[in-house]
Amino acid sequence: MNTETVQKGFRCGYVAIVGRPNVGKSTMMNALLGEKLAIVSPRPQTTRHRIIGILNRDDCQIIFLDTPGIIVPKYPLQEAMVRTAHKTMGSADLILFMIEAIGITPEDEEIFKSLEDYKAPKFILINKIDLLPKAGLLPLIDALNKRAVFKEIIPVSALKKDGLDLLVKLLLELLPGSPPLFPRDQISDGPERFFVSEMIREQIFYLYGEEIPYSATVRIETFKEREGRPDFIRAAILVERDSQKGILIGKGGQSLKKLGQRSREHIERFLGRPVYLELIVQVSKNWRKDIRIIRDMGYS
Repeated sequence: MNTETVQKGFRCGYVAIVGRPNVGKSTMMNALLGEKLAIVSPRPQTTRHRIIGILNRDDCQIIFLDTPGIIVPKYPLQEAMVRTAHKTMGSADLILFMIEAIGITPEDEEIFKSLEDYKAPKFILINKIDLLPKAGLLPLIDALNKRAVFKEIIPVSALKKDGLDLLVKLLLELLPGSPPLFPRDQISDGPERFFVSEMIREQIFYLYGEEIPYSATVRIETFKEREGRPDFIRAAILVERDSQKGILIGKGGQSLKKLGQRSREHIERFLGRPVYLELIVQVSKNWRKDIRIIRDMGYS
């Protein structure tokens, strides 16, 4: 625990951000931090791990926990992702459940039921309000007001950073009085190699078609800091079939080269130093269904 002296009334706690895939959880955490920490893409189920993002202010340290989207899982990797979301809710001081302004879906209704199992106070965030006239929100807010499970209902736009000041203010009213749990200059607890692997995976989501991003994962095999020279990073991209390997590499290796260039640019901005990035593609048959590989890759 960080024992530095802090002002009287300092608050600190864990806040879980949960909801269906693609409702804007990662965008929300990035907006709250003012840093791009969690990867985002237009596709659902981009987030696979719990990611910690730490907001440090003079009066508080709020530890946000971005989680995988809650779905009905179809294979072991998805089962591990959903377990991660539920474990995170069980350990949080406060839960932020996000829905889209379009309304409450049947999937949301199922998650509402599961939220009753957790004792932490719960806020519901109605995201993407920038896409809906204000008058259109009133029936949704009225419907949510009838649910006793939520302590606060907060319309927000993670993309436009609308409503975030109010959200933080309300969080501080409920978070426990506590000294900071992490050093005040720290924004996450993840190692650099984890964020590097995530940045490569993010570019796979942007550059490839429907099948590839969900069948791929990234493993950092070598990460060497070299004095006076660019860091050396060697990353293996695992896919499930030989045909997927061919698509990732592309004709004459051009697709993999483009992936490497875009990934390296993002990695260098994140690390603040030059890197030499080497990408290889490996086939691991049906890895998403292999419990051993799932555990080795850090999925709980």
